[in-house]
Amino acid sequence: MNHLFLHCRAGFEKECAAEITDLAGEVGVYGYSKTKDNSAYVVFITHEPNGAMQIQQELRFRKLIFTRQWFVTQAPITDLPVTDRVTPLLAAAQQFPIARELLLETVDTNDGKELSGLSKKFTAPFSTALRKNQLISVKSPWRLHLVFITGTEAYLGVSLYSNSSPWPMGIARLRLPKEAPSRATLKLEEAWHHFVPAADWDTRLASGMCAVDLGAAPGGWTWQLVQRGMYVEAVDNGPMDKNLLETGQVLHILTDGFMYEPKKKVDWLVCDIVDKPARVSSMIIQWFGKGYCREAVFNLKLPMKQRYLEVKKCEERILKELTKLGLDVDIQFKQLYHDREEVTGHLRVFK
Repeated sequence: MNHLFLHCRAGFEKECAAEITDLAGEVGVYGYSKTKDNSAYVVFITHEPNGAMQIQQELRFRKLIFTRQWFVTQAPITDLPVTDRVTPLLAAAQQFPIARELLLETVDTNDGKELSGLSKKFTAPFSTALRKNQLISVKSPWRLHLVFITGTEAYLGVSLYSNSSPWPMGIARLRLPKEAPSRATLKLEEAWHHFVPAADWDTRLASGMCAVDLGAAPGGWTWQLVQRGMYVEAVDNGPMDKNLLETGQVLHILTDGFMYEPKKKVDWLVCDIVDKPARVSSMIIQWFGKGYCREAVFNLKLPMKQRYLEVKKCEERILKELTKLGLDVDIQFKQLYHDREEVTGHLRVFK
């Protein structure tokens, strides 16, 4: 199996392709990508017959920045008869490991959304056919993915539960709370879902913790911190939501976020300031280097060109500088669903 299907944000296909090429090479697998601008997916084809399966088993999904979800596949199944799509897809499914469940997905484009109705209608008959042919088992470590590209063309494949996104298409479906001051609140909530295991929320996102929100106004990220019961220093020259200030959990500090230094160590730093990635990286290095915080979520606004290289440069610089200071840190980046021309970073210090 030498094809790998990768979901990504529309417009970031080249970054997704460049990244999978680099990381596949790290596990000794080489190949090339097929991309189409604004298609919201990439197909990576390996030179080795089972190269895609090797990548799925050896490359950790958490290292991928621009890939939302992935699965091992073959060439697309084309010319599907509209009167009977089940039969050819069932035959194709027999080439893959038995799966625990079926995920019907679409690519994240307007054309993909138009196929969501077909996907929903197809789920029940195809799932029934898979069970009748004993291709579904609750004990399997695999899940089966089906993505319709058109009504007559689809990709079918498998991913490991332990090494892929838990959500279809890699998108956490979150609802915008009516009380939140801005839609930006979903960025931080999604980041927590992605970077902090659910089992750790009660200890790492605990009530009574202290946090700093740099570039806080009008308070979308501060709102999430307050909902977790944290006390927040909201740093911004702009106005904050009045309801947040009335909670008694928020201290609004009117100053430039880059100039602010806390008087005592806090549990969390969050930052959604629009500025050059290098400047935000310097600020992150300063905060962790001086021991101002234990954990952070921050965004890097990407340039128009060489976006993948810019993220890697920032990641390597942060890791290098903090390692020189003797800190044991874990750093990850991900382009989340609620991100646009940016990626979200997470940093945690252990020592």
